[in-house]
Amino acid sequence: MSKIIVKDGTEIYYKDWGTGQPLVFHHGWPLSSDDWDTQLMFFVSQGFRVIAHDRRGHGRSSQTSDGHNMDTYVADVAELVAFLDLKDAIHIGHSTGGGEVIRYVAKHGQGRVAKAVLISAVTPLMVQTETNPEGVPMSVFDEIREGTATHRPQYFQDFTLPFYGYNREGANVSQGIRDNWWRQGMMGSIKAHHDGIKAFSETDFTEDLKSVDVPVLVLHGEDDQIVPFPISGAKAVKLLKHGKLISYPGFPHGMPTTEAATINADLLAFINS
Repeated sequence: MSKIIVKDGTEIYYKDWGTGQPLVFHHGWPLSSDDWDTQLMFFVSQGFRVIAHDRRGHGRSSQTSDGHNMDTYVADVAELVAFLDLKDAIHIGHSTGGGEVIRYVAKHGQGRVAKAVLISAVTPLMVQTETNPEGVPMSVFDEIREGTATHRPQYFQDFTLPFYGYNREGANVSQGIRDNWWRQGMMGSIKAHHDGIKAFSETDFTEDLKSVDVPVLVLHGEDDQIVPFPISGAKAVKLLKHGKLISYPGFPHGMPTTEAATINADLLAFINS
């Protein structure tokens, strides 16, 4: 397997396929680079070099005890990008991975990044605070923490329903997609998943969004039950210097999988623009 060892000794697993302009994919909680299978297959066939890593504590990367915070996640990405010497890259992040993308671009991307994409992303800030009153109450994230820490196998099974909109009337439920989500989740570390909830819910990406100079595409489903569109995509695009928003009526949080043809086409159009 392809892995690098970052400065604290953590092994980071990655895929690196194809040639051409590099597209770097950043996965969501609590998944792995496998969540990008449909995109990796599509874009490598379009002549791009595709790279996707497993975040520390997730998938096939080291199950470290610590480092489950956004700045460490981003530092790991910076080491991987430097190791592969990626330039003119387009970074694409889903959910937690969207936060990882915008902070990476803001802090480490100078001279290496051409564009960025935020899909169903947790930006700018998920949790409800005095200055973010429309955010999600902390009690919701405490419930996710409790479910993850105490009955993760069943909690992760149940989580797939709102994640893919499979709890909506008339939904075309794919058991294979649900099983694949659960497989990826259970590959990772329970501690990484528990600690990472704070990273995706409480990290404020406002200044990162404001500081990024490259073009950024924001894609968000209007029926996202995990990262609600009004507090995320709709707000994030207003903070970007060069942002473009596409929102999708009825699309769920996991739309890169359930609506792959639409998402891939819009990504390709932005990449080629």
